[in-house]
Amino acid sequence: MDFRKEFQRITAPKMEGKRFLQKARYALKKPYVQFGLLFVAMILVLILSMPQIKVIPVSTKDSIAIVMIYAIASVGFCLLLGYSGLASLGTAGFIGIGSLITFYGLKDWGVTMLPSLLIIGVIAIVLGVVIGFVSLRIEGIYLAIMTLCMSEVIVRLLKALEGGAIVITKSHISFFGLAVPDEAVFIIIALVLVGLLIATANLINSPTGRAMQAMKSSTSAAQAMGISLMKYRLLAFVIATLLATVSGFFYMIFIKAISMSTSTVITLSMSLNILGAVIIGGAKSLWGTLFGTFFVFGLQTIVLKEIPFFANNPDITVLFTGVLMIVIVMFFPGGFAEIVLRIKLLIMKLVKKWRIRRYGIEE
Repeated sequence: MDFRKEFQRITAPKMEGKRFLQKARYALKKPYVQFGLLFVAMILVLILSMPQIKVIPVSTKDSIAIVMIYAIASVGFCLLLGYSGLASLGTAGFIGIGSLITFYGLKDWGVTMLPSLLIIGVIAIVLGVVIGFVSLRIEGIYLAIMTLCMSEVIVRLLKALEGGAIVITKSHISFFGLAVPDEAVFIIIALVLVGLLIATANLINSPTGRAMQAMKSSTSAAQAMGISLMKYRLLAFVIATLLATVSGFFYMIFIKAISMSTSTVITLSMSLNILGAVIIGGAKSLWGTLFGTFFVFGLQTIVLKEIPFFANNPDITVLFTGVLMIVIVMFFPGGFAEIVLRIKLLIMKLVKKWRIRRYGIEE
C-alpha cells in the first residue's frame, strides 16, 4: 500500500476546500465584489416582482427603488460627513434642482435621459463650487446653518418657477429615441447606485480619501502635512451636491411627478432624514449608510406594513421607528456598523473560547 498516495487522497480535498474558502474570503473583501452581489440581489428582486412570477409585490419593488434613489444622496452625504467632517443641510434643495432640471430637459427641451443627466451634472458642479466656496469658509454648526439657508433659498426659487405639480409621462423617458420601460429604469438606478458605491469606496482608499480623513481628524495636523483644506472640502461638497442632484434626476424619472408646493422631498425634513440615515447606519461605513437609508425610508413601507399589527396602527409604526432611532443613537454611536462590529468581535471571542476549551491554550 502506497501510504503517500493514500495520504494525498484523503487530505487533498480538504486542502482544496480550504483554498477555495480563502479565495472566497479574500474576494469578498473587495468593494466591487460586495456591491456586485448587491446588484445581483436587486436584479433578483426585479425578476421576482414580474407579473409572471409575482413572488414579491410590485409595491415592495417600487419602495426598494425609492430607497435606492435616496441612497444615492446618502452616499454623497456619507463622504461629506463621515470622511470629511462637514455637516450640510442643503440636500433637499439639490434634490429639487435635479428633479426640476429633469422635468425641463425631458418635457420642455426635448432631450433624452443621458443629455439631461449631463446637464444636471454640469449645473450641480457649478452650484457646488459656488455655494461651497462661499459656505466652506466656516465650520461646524455654522456650516449646517449656512447650507440650510442656501437650501431654503433654492427651494423658494423652485417654488417660484413651478408653484404646482410637475409631471412627465412614460413617453418623455427615452434613451436616444428608444422608450425606457419601468423595469429598465429600476436596473439603471441599481447600476448607478452600485457604480457610485464602488467609486466612493475606491476614492476613500485613495490618497484623496486619506487626505479627507486626515482633515476630519485634525485640521491643524492636515495643514501641517501640506493638505489644502479648501481644496478637499470643496471636492467633498461638490461630490455630495452632484449625487444629491442625480438622486433628484432618478426620483423624477421613476415617480414621474413632484409637487413643488407640497412635496416633502424638497423640505428640511428630507435633509434631516438623509442626515439621520447616515448617522444611524454609521457615518464611516458605506454598507452602514445603505442600511440607515433603508431604516429611515424603507422599514415602514417594505417591512412593517406586512405585519398586521403595524399595518392596522400606522401611528405606532412611526413611534416604533423613532424609538429604534433613539436606541441606536444612544447606545451605538457608531450606528449599525458598530453593531455589526460588536457582533463580529463577540463571535470571534466565543470561537476562541471554544478552541481553548477543546484544544487547550493556543501559543
